[in-house]
Amino acid sequence: MTEQTFETAPPVTTTVSGTAPATLNGSTGPDGPKPSSTADLVKLASEQVSQLIRDEIALAKLEMTTKAKKMGLGAGLFGGAGVVVFYGVGAVLAGLALLLALVLPAWASALIVGGGLFLIAAIASLVGRGEFKRAGTPVPEQAIGSVKADVDTLSQAVKDGRQ
Repeated sequence: MTEQTFETAPPVTTTVSGTAPATLNGSTGPDGPKPSSTADLVKLASEQVSQLIRDEIALAKLEMTTKAKKMGLGAGLFGGAGVVVFYGVGAVLAGLALLLALVLPAWASALIVGGGLFLIAAIASLVGRGEFKRAGTPVPEQAIGSVKADVDTLSQAVKDGRQ
């Protein structure tokens, strides 16, 4: 679990021509800065939570885009390789069948080559299935974990504030 701490940012001051500086954390009077009101603090907290949620959504989008690109590239390369292998295997198999036809009858050499193809296809499908399982589900796991940590931190901060 990630522990996060929140600190109050120093007041940002602005000067309007000829007036005393004003702060975002409170108004300025003749005696100096006044503390922020509860309404100001609630507004600031609301804005920060909204920004946090927007950032978490952006993180989830980025993570999903990255995963989708990787999966798409992998699938495209896999498909392209399959086409090239199809033609290459066809040529090699024809040569192998012709080679076996020198020793065996042509029908026997074709059956042997066909059986070998089925065996290779079975092995390739098992390896491919394992790769898809290893890729995992297309879920933004980092973003979900980060949101859970944020919720836990906010919950703890609210509990600490009530005590």
